[in-house]
Amino acid sequence: MITALYAVILAGMMMGLSFQVIKQRRIAKVAYADGGVDALKIARSAQSNAMDYIPITLLLMALVEQNGASVYWIHFAGILFVIGRVLHARAILNDRLSGRVLGMKLTFSVMLGLMALNLYYLPWSQLI
Repeated sequence: MITALYAVILAGMMMGLSFQVIKQRRIAKVAYADGGVDALKIARSAQSNAMDYIPITLLLMALVEQNGASVYWIHFAGILFVIGRVLHARAILNDRLSGRVLGMKLTFSVMLGLMALNLYYLPWSQLI
């Protein structure tokens, strides 16, 4: 399953973002929430945004793969999505708006594309 490759890559990214939060918690000695510490707020924002978009996009990717979409579509979506997520996370951590915008544009484009592909490859005859 091709989606597993992208799940592994993105899980690694999610762990990296989690480590950033842990690092900032240790530095600021904050056990819960953000303690009003800007660096921790930023790290938590990068992590939570990844947690919002990665799972549903991987699910859409796995479903369209299971329903028979071309491997090229799966890889195209996976590559663009990883690029978008990396751009977005790096931009948040470095407080750059341009990377955040491009990262979200890629993220939303991939999600919309996967939604359309899922509708196209959905086994409609089995739903009735």
